Amino acid sequence: MNITMVKGLFVIAALYDGILGVLFLFFPGLAFEIFEVVPPNHFGYVQFSAILLIIFAAMFFRVARDPIANRFIMLYGVALKTGYSGLVFYYMLTTGVPAMWVPWAWADLVFLVLFLMSWSYTGRLASSAAD
Repeated sequence: MNITMVKGLFVIAALYDGILGVLFLFFPGLAFEIFEVVPPNHFGYVQFSAILLIIFAAMFFRVARDPIANRFIMLYGVALKTGYSGLVFYYMLTTGVPAMWVPWAWADLVFLVLFLMSWSYTGRLASSAAD
């Protein structure tokens, strides 16, 4: 891993979460229709989550600009990805979950691992620069 890879990862994460956020904000019923899943009783629940994804996308763009100075933000990304993938996998193993949520959980698990690797790598860079 190098700093260019870290920057690229967070640009990809920002685009991924940003695009999903915009789609779910402005077209909250689209994925439910495509996957034939009953939507929640109010799309505000989906749209609020979409706004959170857009906020995280902005945070990931900030990390991409300066990963070392903004490495603390990476842990918020780890928390987001752990929360989402953890819930989906938990429900997959217990009561079940609509299949539409599963691919995003796998993607978030990959992001989670890469975010942790990036956090560790930038920590080594920061400590060697401090020496």
